[in-house]
Amino acid sequence: MYLLNDAVWYVVIIVLLIMFLYSGIRVLREYERAVMFTLGRFTGVRGPGFMIIIPIVQQMVRVDLRTIVHDVPSQDVISRDNVSVKVNAVVYFRVVDPDKAVIQVADYFAATSQLAQTTLRSVLGKHELDEMLAERDKLNHDIQRILDEQTDAWGIKVSNVEIKHVDIDESMIRAIARQAEAERYRRARIISAEAEQQAAEKLVEAGKMLGEQPESMQLRYLSTLQDIAGEKNSTIVFPVPVDILHSVLGLKKEA
Repeated sequence: MYLLNDAVWYVVIIVLLIMFLYSGIRVLREYERAVMFTLGRFTGVRGPGFMIIIPIVQQMVRVDLRTIVHDVPSQDVISRDNVSVKVNAVVYFRVVDPDKAVIQVADYFAATSQLAQTTLRSVLGKHELDEMLAERDKLNHDIQRILDEQTDAWGIKVSNVEIKHVDIDESMIRAIARQAEAERYRRARIISAEAEQQAAEKLVEAGKMLGEQPESMQLRYLSTLQDIAGEKNSTIVFPVPVDILHSVLGLKKEA
C-alpha cells in the first residue's frame, strides 16, 4: 500500500516537472523578438527560433518587427487661410529597437497613433488650402520627418506617411470652382492680348518692309485683287495707288 502511494507521488512529481519545463519553452518566428526580464530586470533581447525560459523567474514580451499600416482617423483641420477641412492619412511604421518599444513607452502603437493625429493637425494648420491640395508630397515628407524624430526614443521607425483625403465643405468647393473659372478667364485674356501684341508687331514689321520697297506694295495690291476676284463678286472697287499711276504716266510720256 505504501509502495503504491509512493509510486503515485513519483508520477505526480514527474508530471508537474514536465509541465513546469514545458511552460518555459518558447518558439519565436522570424519577425518576432523576445524582450527578456529576469526577476523584473531587463536582461536582453532574444530570438528568433527556439528558446527556454525559467518560469516565474523570467518573463518575456513578444514584439512584432513587421511594418504596421495604421489608418489615422479623419481630423478636423483649420488651414492658415481659415478654411475648415477634414483630413485623414495612412502611417507606415515598425519597431527597430524592441527593448525601447517595451521599456520606454507603455503602448507604442497607441502612442504612435495619437502622435500621428496631433502632428497631422499641427503641420497642415500651418499651410493654406491650395498647398494642401497641390503639395501633398512635401506635406507627407514633413509629417513623416517630424513623426520619425519624435518616435525615435521609443524605438519606432516611421517610414512613410500618405495623406489620403482632404474633404472640403460644399460651399467651399463652389467657391474654389468660381476661383478656378476666374483664373482661366484671366489667362485667356492674357493669351489673347499677347496674340494681338504679336500680330501688331508683325504688321509693323510688314509695313516697314513695304515702305522700304514700293514695288512690293504693288505686288500686294495685285495679290489682293486676285483674292477678291475669286469671291465671284459682280463689282470690284479697287483703289489704285499713286505710285502705280505715276509709273503709268511715266511710261505714257516715254511712249
